[in-house]
Amino acid sequence: MLDAAARKLIDPPLNALGRRIAGFGVSANAVTLAGFALGLGAAAAIWAGAMGLALVLLLASRLADGLDGAIARATRKTDFGGYLDITADFAFYGAVPLAFVLLDPAANGVAGAVLLASFYVNGTSFLGYAILAEKRGMETTAQGSKSLYFSNGLLEGTETILFFVLICLMPGFFAPLAWVFAVLCLVTAASRVLAARQVFSN
Repeated sequence: MLDAAARKLIDPPLNALGRRIAGFGVSANAVTLAGFALGLGAAAAIWAGAMGLALVLLLASRLADGLDGAIARATRKTDFGGYLDITADFAFYGAVPLAFVLLDPAANGVAGAVLLASFYVNGTSFLGYAILAEKRGMETTAQGSKSLYFSNGLLEGTETILFFVLICLMPGFFAPLAWVFAVLCLVTAASRVLAARQVFSN
């Protein structure tokens, strides 16, 4: 829901920084992998209970996630780069809730499992929509220039990162926050399925 508005704010400085980094010969894929490593580091810090460190690593990871696209636009976008980016994103999105479950299985286990299941359903609705949109030659730049078709929804990348920041700041409230976010994920998936029914039925 917030990605389109957020992109208008963050894309200009990211693109400028991406051009500078590309000038040093750093590839977009290298930045994607660095961001993924930082994201896994954030998950490991959560598991260890070091929430301050986790928050720093998480934010650094998402900065890298924005920079890889900016570097690709400044150099050359590839299908593999887009594939690597979305794969790393989904792995990161799963690692953070899993880390909270591992931190306190008794308190966070059920809520974390439901949240991960909702991520799975929502991700499937997103990727399935992207495949059919590509098949029909559909394009959108609402969430910026992407390798995949990004269908909008109630929850998008911006909301997910804000949720991750919130649970790092308030880890004791992970379970109730996870339940709420899981429901919103399922609502997002359902709305995307309804939209797909309208767009792809013929």
